[in-house]
Amino acid sequence: MLIIPAIDIKEGHCVRLKQGDMNDATVYSEDPFSMARHWLGQGARRLHVVDLNGAVAGKPKNEPAIRSIVKAIGDSIPVQLGGGIRDLDTIEHYLDLGVSYIIIGTAAVKNPGFLQDACTAFKGHIIVGLDAKDGKVAVEGWSKMTGHDVSDLAKKFEDYGVEAVIYTDIGRDGMLSGVNVDATVKLARGLRIPVIASGGLTKLADVEQLCALESEGIAAVISGRAIYEGTLDFKKAQETADKIAGSKQ
Repeated sequence: MLIIPAIDIKEGHCVRLKQGDMNDATVYSEDPFSMARHWLGQGARRLHVVDLNGAVAGKPKNEPAIRSIVKAIGDSIPVQLGGGIRDLDTIEHYLDLGVSYIIIGTAAVKNPGFLQDACTAFKGHIIVGLDAKDGKVAVEGWSKMTGHDVSDLAKKFEDYGVEAVIYTDIGRDGMLSGVNVDATVKLARGLRIPVIASGGLTKLADVEQLCALESEGIAAVISGRAIYEGTLDFKKAQETADKIAGSKQ
């Protein structure tokens, strides 16, 4: 089980939002480069980076910060990037910069043909992000709810060839209220590809609970607010996950 630190970028700074509200942002660092180096030093094996302004605008807005993050970690660990990536040229551009995985969210839901083309053109590099509340998918930085069932969409996108699904419970993200384990497991059981949990991770017990369900198809969990505010020690969380995995072998 990977614990993946989140670096959310707003106007060049590292922030966290509460339930996706751009007006409710806490700035944790002015320097994305240093933050990336910090998590690398703590033993991170992947970074989750989101261009928050890009997600709202529908096009990249924080490329300088993203470049600095990629530069900070070099070839050490993969970076997965999302936020406003809605055409093939942008995907190619970021992969050429050194990003390993591109996360497609809103564009996947609104234009499935684009996702299918992306999976074909950049096989092995596309992750789909599904943000949901009460089983229904939200788009455009969570500002609009759709009638799409998250499980149905995930199965459809699996057939396109996405590498993994990031499932975020938007009612819990940034709220330190615990992961929606039941919904995450339900989704993972219906898929062959890995599910990355997101939203609500708060304490070590949450990590242990997810690790116990890794065999159901939950490969990783993204952590933001908890590791920035200290309710979860990132290094200890990853060590605990590794220990649990080792005990199952």
